[in-house]
Amino acid sequence: MTDNFEAAIAAFDAENAKDPNRATFGGNDYPKELLYAQQMSRWLDRFVPGASEALRLAARCQHIRRWEIPRATYPQGREGYLRWRTDLRNFHARIAGEILSGLGSDEGTVRRVQSLVKKERLKQDPEVQQLEDVVCLVFLENYFDAFSQQHDEAKIVDILRKTWRKMSPAGQKAALGLNLPERARALVDRALKPGDEPRK
Repeated sequence: MTDNFEAAIAAFDAENAKDPNRATFGGNDYPKELLYAQQMSRWLDRFVPGASEALRLAARCQHIRRWEIPRATYPQGREGYLRWRTDLRNFHARIAGEILSGLGSDEGTVRRVQSLVKKERLKQDPEVQQLEDVVCLVFLENYFDAFSQQHDEAKIVDILRKTWRKMSPAGQKAALGLNLPERARALVDRALKPGDEPRK
């Protein structure tokens, strides 16, 4: 990795360290989005050991300053949710681009990181797919159990099936190898039960 890469990671982390929301992991307290960014990098290292510099950067800034655009500022329902997600992706890509450009990154690198963050050409671009797999794996391993307790079972099963469809076969295999709590594992098993599996 180049010196510019290390500077970019440090700059992304400095931004996410400003998150007023907190999260606990391993008995330690973290700014929520800083912890998420570190979890993304750790999973990427496991899932794609030879990941490119652009992919590593995109993983680290996936949720950069996400707290500035809260879900509650958008209408309830699917339409509001999708608009929120689109605006978030554009926001994250813009912030990442500003940071990278400010550090002197070449235009090609900036554009590539932004394209990855926005998940352009999912299922067609291998690196975008790898990034999506890592997003899903981080969610399933670290956030799914708590999330599943906030919603009814039918909704959770539907979300799991949609998540599964986003993943590659390699991502699905990694997901099945996760050491999930008993309740979370039962929900995954229900979502993927024989004869009712979602399409890949």
